[in-house]
Amino acid sequence: MRAVTEGPASAPPAVLAEGLERRFGSTLAVAGVDLHVAPGEIYGFLGPNGAGKSTLVRMLCTLLRPTAGRALVAGFDVATEADAVRLRIGVALQDASLDARQTGTELLRLQARLYGLTTAETNQRLDELGSLVDLGDALERRIGTYSGGMKRRLDLAAALIHNPDVLFLDEPTTGLDPMSRNRVWEEVRHLNQRLGTTIFLTTQYLEEADALAGRVGIIDHGCIIADGTPDELKRSLGSDVVVAEVDGDPAPAIAAVRGLAGVDEVEARGTELMIRVTDGPGSLSPIAIALHGCGVPVRNLTLRVPTLDDVFLELTGGHILEAEAS
Repeated sequence: MRAVTEGPASAPPAVLAEGLERRFGSTLAVAGVDLHVAPGEIYGFLGPNGAGKSTLVRMLCTLLRPTAGRALVAGFDVATEADAVRLRIGVALQDASLDARQTGTELLRLQARLYGLTTAETNQRLDELGSLVDLGDALERRIGTYSGGMKRRLDLAAALIHNPDVLFLDEPTTGLDPMSRNRVWEEVRHLNQRLGTTIFLTTQYLEEADALAGRVGIIDHGCIIADGTPDELKRSLGSDVVVAEVDGDPAPAIAAVRGLAGVDEVEARGTELMIRVTDGPGSLSPIAIALHGCGVPVRNLTLRVPTLDDVFLELTGGHILEAEAS
């Protein structure tokens, strides 16, 4: 079950952007973005490199000033009330800057002092965060001894030390093994459910957005090109996908299935055919017969519902991991 706690319908947005732009010389990196994130929502933000994703997030975190338009975070303007915004947000960047010689506790106490917490407030937050991110006795160890997953969880704790209203997570599980990734997912859900924290999550893992986010935005060429729940975005494709793994040249197989009734689109990905169909169960048998008839050996034939990767491909013309690598 997706971990989202929606705020009241009448509550002001946790993140609001209206006509937000950012130029670098003649380059328009963010082109008039409108965005609304409700209090208590987990909002997944997707986009390939160069799409404007990082620039938009940096403006929301007050690290860049908008060229035009406006943005409010936790009710304060990122351009004219940047200090107030910074006091109310937490930011965990992809590359955590952690001093390997410090202990976890020393790092968190330093972070608390920077936010003006008293010793009593700091002690209370350390007690709360120790269980929340499940680091336990490791907080007394030097950070240099931590695993990648533990460093991620410590970075989360540092971003939460002042109990922010909005938490920005920039690709929090990039580079982690599957077990550590799942652990971070659990922590994100826990933060959202237990504290009602609004979470703005940028990620390159579409299954991460699907599992965590109540709503997803996709940015490309500086514009938000899609916004909705994962299920809404997947349903917008209006079709199922039949995946056929073939041996040899896929061209005859493509020609054989392309003209079948109910087949909307056929795409080859190496030796895999991605066949988009209106009626998945009803199309399996005709596709199997057509593939057999064209003489192309078929190793596997499966039916699946559309994924966010299919949505991303449809909207941007590429798969997100391919786009990130390019």
